[in-house]
Amino acid sequence: MGTVLTITMFSLMASILMTLVRALKGPTSYDRILSVNAIGTTTVVGVVVMGFLKGRPDFLDLAVVYALVNFVATVAILRFVEQRRLG
Repeated sequence: MGTVLTITMFSLMASILMTLVRALKGPTSYDRILSVNAIGTTTVVGVVVMGFLKGRPDFLDLAVVYALVNFVATVAILRFVEQRRLG
């Protein structure tokens, strides 16, 4: 099971690195924000996979909370970029 976890985490890190390149290169601020959101989503997938393979179901609760925070933060940042105010 250690080999599966290592391969999975390596694949997720490669995905995060490719998304980071898009975040740094992205021509618009929306591309950068959505790239950061994709990095957060990939992190959630990593937490879920680790919890599943290690037999720790409490990691799934942490992943759900992190996914919700990631979503709300992305919506707030996009709204701020669009309207230049949060209220």
